[in-house]
Amino acid sequence: MTIKEAQEAVDRWIREYGVRYFSELTNMAVLTEEVGELARVIARKYGDQSFKEGEKDNLGEEMADVLWVLLCLANQTGVDLTEELLKSIEKKTQRDSLRHIHNKKLMA
Repeated sequence: MTIKEAQEAVDRWIREYGVRYFSELTNMAVLTEEVGELARVIARKYGDQSFKEGEKDNLGEEMADVLWVLLCLANQTGVDLTEELLKSIEKKTQRDSLRHIHNKKLMA
């Protein structure tokens, strides 16, 4: 599935099952909540915390939840994420093409 296809699939789902998009402000709050849930799993899986009883290692699920809300925000604000990601890659390539290669902290 391409990013464009993902945006279209989310839009179809919203129109068929979701009634309508939440407001942009609500979706921003939901995105923040979902990023927090992802952070919790990463802290327990890769950090110093352990999973509480009943918690599960659902890293992929939490990443997908973050992506879902981001796709919703892109759809409702008219952002083509494919186009924007390509521009971001180009910007980072121009700005950072030598920066990381010469970073002694990354050479371990």
